Amino acid sequence: MCGIVGYVGLHNPVDFLLRGLRLLEYRGYDSAGVALIDDANNLRVVKTAGRVEVLKKLVLSEQLCGKIGIGHTRWATHGLPTKENAHPHTSYDGSVAVVHNGVIENYQSIRNELTKHGIKFVSQTDTESLAHLIAFYLNEERSKISKNNNAAECEAMLLRVVGLALSQIQGTYGIAVLFHDYPDVLIAAKLGSPLIIGLGNNENFLASDAASLAGYTNQIITLADHEMVLMKPNNIIVQHRDEGIVEQRIEVLDINPSQVDRGAFEHYMLKEIFEQPDAIRNTLRGRLDFDSATAKFGGLNLTPQQLLNVKRILTTACGTSWHASLVGEYQIESLARIPVEVEYASELRYRNPPIDQNTLLFAVTQSGETADTIAAMREMKRRGFPTMSICNVVGSTIAREADGGIYLHAGPEIGVASTKTFTSQCTVFAMLALYLGRLRHLDFEFGRKLMDRINSLPDLIETALRCNDRIKEIALKYAHCDNFLFLARHYNFPAALEGALKLKEISYIHAEGYPAGEMKHGPLALIDQKTPSVFIAPECYVHDKTLSNMQEIKARGGSIIAVITENDKKTKEIADDYIELPVISEFLQPIVYNIPLQLLAYHIAVARGCDVDKPRNLAKSVTVE
Repeated sequence: MCGIVGYVGLHNPVDFLLRGLRLLEYRGYDSAGVALIDDANNLRVVKTAGRVEVLKKLVLSEQLCGKIGIGHTRWATHGLPTKENAHPHTSYDGSVAVVHNGVIENYQSIRNELTKHGIKFVSQTDTESLAHLIAFYLNEERSKISKNNNAAECEAMLLRVVGLALSQIQGTYGIAVLFHDYPDVLIAAKLGSPLIIGLGNNENFLASDAASLAGYTNQIITLADHEMVLMKPNNIIVQHRDEGIVEQRIEVLDINPSQVDRGAFEHYMLKEIFEQPDAIRNTLRGRLDFDSATAKFGGLNLTPQQLLNVKRILTTACGTSWHASLVGEYQIESLARIPVEVEYASELRYRNPPIDQNTLLFAVTQSGETADTIAAMREMKRRGFPTMSICNVVGSTIAREADGGIYLHAGPEIGVASTKTFTSQCTVFAMLALYLGRLRHLDFEFGRKLMDRINSLPDLIETALRCNDRIKEIALKYAHCDNFLFLARHYNFPAALEGALKLKEISYIHAEGYPAGEMKHGPLALIDQKTPSVFIAPECYVHDKTLSNMQEIKARGGSIIAVITENDKKTKEIADDYIELPVISEFLQPIVYNIPLQLLAYHIAVARGCDVDKPRNLAKSVTVE
């Protein structure tokens, strides 16, 4: 879950490296570092514990200047977040510098073997073993060839050396390597951790995320697993580790710099909350077929006849995507009458559940690089089930490996706590439920009504965002509390889970989501004057039941914050504080009613002085197990 950047070209790489690392801090921010070969041909490394801003001051004070460099921002897996454990790691002889995202599972055995050769280790990380291993093989290979070898032969040797080192590795990696004696060559390789090449004019770039390349290039190549790339200012060579040179797959980068800047907002999370109307418009664009009263998807790669044969849907995801999948379960089962099961990807990958034929898998992930979700999808694919993806990143691992899928088109999401991803995923599931329902039993007229309601989502979300000032007042009132309960019924239960997760993630407050009807089966014991309960309580067919649950809490001295349908007098009489929203169709309520919960979490976190965009111990794209 670390971030990697690299540059080779005619300009000083420092500005690109530091900007790229700042944009990649969502992937990890407990330490950071850069390495470059300076104009005097010295391999220079500057690294530190702490944020990229701390690194920036050190780098600028060193006045680094060169034409090639790599950088890294870390989320610790092996070793504490210290300067010694920060990347880049250099080899025992100073010939190699390496940055790495992933986990080397057999690093201890490699470490033990290298120690026998007199190599000393200075860090606790798994990555240092790779730096030493590359240098060890490099020295062996150089002893076999003539000093008069031409550049092409030397480059082939470097690729061979890195490939040989990687063949000893068990685990996952995205790496970038600099060589002191080859100051115009950068080598990168990928297995299970994303790496993207940006193509420039007499310069080339490398990053873990395409957003870091915005403003520098609009042409990219996404590396596939087991691929390596040798980068020079005016040339790149992509080859499979075992199968030789592969054809370059150049894509257009459809991200502009304004999409990855905070603009006038204090935090990325707040910006992304307010981007949700446009994000939903982009998710809907071109997918509502009013002539046929249905949705349409270009990437499912399944015919209507094949979809009619689907008897069960299995969705797998983690975190926020798991909550969105739960919303999808309610939507699809209600509108399409197809049984849906939602599995944690981290559990499904190791289980052996009985799965019937005619089951369709949906793997749901924002980044398309979530390690558990990828592994779960691969296992289901191995067993012969058709696999679909719902993700936000074009060209991501899951998007490439799935048999088909649906892109969110929600735009880059930098804040660690997902917001517009959740609402966009739920919107995709709503359209999918409509599509599958129309294939089966929903008539034209009802389909049109559902379409009109789905199409109104951006305007409804804009209405919800107008409650921001009121929500901030409520947040300040309850920001001192250390425990919250989030309660709802039916469609809105998953939104209660998501609301609790948001508060936990960014404010470090203990929060739990429950079906409101489950309160009397245990959680009611937690109620006291210091534990507010947040209810999602729109008017619906279980509304009176929800009011009864509120009364149970009030009778025990608990405070209630309620998100309600406007002019709901009954709920106003019970709740201590409330937020009013328009009347919304039940199957879309989780999408709109979740907006106040996002804002509540945000404002409470700010009031408590928390780092909203970079919550402690977390990273956004979980690419390690």
